[in-house]
Amino acid sequence: MRVRFALALLATMGAAPFPAVAGEPEQAAARAVIVLQTEALGRDDAPTAYAQAAPAIREIFPNADLFLGMVRSQYQPVYRHRSFVFGQARDLGETTVSQSVAIQDEGGTDWTAEYTLERQADGTWRITGCRLTKAPGISA
Repeated sequence: MRVRFALALLATMGAAPFPAVAGEPEQAAARAVIVLQTEALGRDDAPTAYAQAAPAIREIFPNADLFLGMVRSQYQPVYRHRSFVFGQARDLGETTVSQSVAIQDEGGTDWTAEYTLERQADGTWRITGCRLTKAPGISA
């Protein structure tokens, strides 16, 4: 009886709500959107960068120029960087993925960007957010 209880408990713990590693199709789709936006930012192509943002982001920034201005002022390491290396992607639900990116800014400071993306009704993926933090060991 105790063995069954222990096995049932372990099975339940295995089903805990920890995000699973995203599948290859989701990772590829998320990365493609992030790359498209990052390349557009590098060219100051505001319309293309803005098009990769989810509708909720576009509601906050109602035009491409406002969006680009926000990225320039608040996400400088994303806007201009020396390196941009993808890390692990995780499923956060059926239609949401988190993608980690290691970034080194123009000055050589290391950062981590945690992007979240959501699959839209038409099947495309759009960026819903980006949390930017200095890498561990770096003072803010």
